[in-house]
Amino acid sequence: MIKRLVIVALIFGILLGGLAYFQFVFKPQMIEKFVAQMQGTAPVVTSDIAREEDWTAKVQAIGTVTATKGVNLAPEIAGIVAEYFFETGDDVKEGTKLVQLDDSVQQAELHSNLATLKQTKLDFDRQSNLVKKGAVSQSSLDSATAARDTAAAAVEQVEAVIAQKKVLAPFSGRLGLRKVERGQYVSAGEGLVWIQALDPIWVDFPVPEKQAGQIKVGDPVTVTSDAFPDKSFDGKVLALDVRVNEETRTLTIRAEFPNPDKLLLPGMFGNVAVSSGKPQPYVTVPRTAVTYGLYGDSVWVAKKREDAADASGPDSAKADETAEADKSDTVKADAAGAGGEAPAGPVLMAERRFVRVGPAEQDRVAILEGIEAGEEVITSGQLKLDPDGPVKIDNSERLKTPAELPRP
Repeated sequence: MIKRLVIVALIFGILLGGLAYFQFVFKPQMIEKFVAQMQGTAPVVTSDIAREEDWTAKVQAIGTVTATKGVNLAPEIAGIVAEYFFETGDDVKEGTKLVQLDDSVQQAELHSNLATLKQTKLDFDRQSNLVKKGAVSQSSLDSATAARDTAAAAVEQVEAVIAQKKVLAPFSGRLGLRKVERGQYVSAGEGLVWIQALDPIWVDFPVPEKQAGQIKVGDPVTVTSDAFPDKSFDGKVLALDVRVNEETRTLTIRAEFPNPDKLLLPGMFGNVAVSSGKPQPYVTVPRTAVTYGLYGDSVWVAKKREDAADASGPDSAKADETAEADKSDTVKADAAGAGGEAPAGPVLMAERRFVRVGPAEQDRVAILEGIEAGEEVITSGQLKLDPDGPVKIDNSERLKTPAELPRP
């Protein structure tokens, strides 16, 4: 009986020893061997750290620059251009005479009508005195009065035609391309030159009806233009339209911007950002870290190896040393991104996370769900990755942001 118990205890001890050997010796060795084999084949990528930033909620839109006042100046009546008094691009004041049509015929008519008016006034005065003396009838005075009034109306009519021979600036602004020459015959309503009031200037932009409630008059607005990539313009919301477009389900909003240098011109496209509400904390990552897809957006995260994170028992000290070495190598890789020559970092594991994307600002995008601040996200080389597969970080040649790229 005792012999049987000894045999059973011996067998149990052997099994327990074998299990301990597998768990604490053989398994870690196999993991290290596997990682060592994968060290040379792990894809090399770049990374960045997700960080928490305070952003003000913004509504993004594409707008069109519009002048506060703008008309294509044209004569009211046809005629021959006698003279013009401007050049392309001139800034003019309200009431400035820009074009004079030939009015020599009307001037002659005016002189004739003025002479007639003078004579009819004399006749009226004479008839008025005679009526007072009873020398003529009242009908003679009435005829003289009618003749005087008719002559005065004729003078006013010719003066009105002469005034129509002039093209004046209806408001202060900048002139466009001159489309008129001396001696040119122009028809009534034919455009001669554009005039635009450029300071201040408006930007009209549509926003979806679900976002329209976030915007109110007076909200700060920033607009950028491809024509001036390094410059932004600050303004405020001026007005909201009173109806939503039934076809697009968007509401048109108008913002006003100071434009003292007259850089923004009517017809330009602008990237509009309306700030609404108070700053809110967001976890943000570079735009290049987000992979957009039909079935959801995702971000790849670089994680420590599980054997380094979960190791315990006799090899825990070794695991701690491995983690410290990984951390040191990661720091070296980051230093390489700053201009050093450190090699790629340690082999990590790539984890794909589906995320909920929020607002974007410049080169970063907010992640509303799926990523925590401080996690290391992969910013390039995502197509080379497999879920839970090995990955190496090398920031020595990271991708440049759009702002850092040379412009043509």
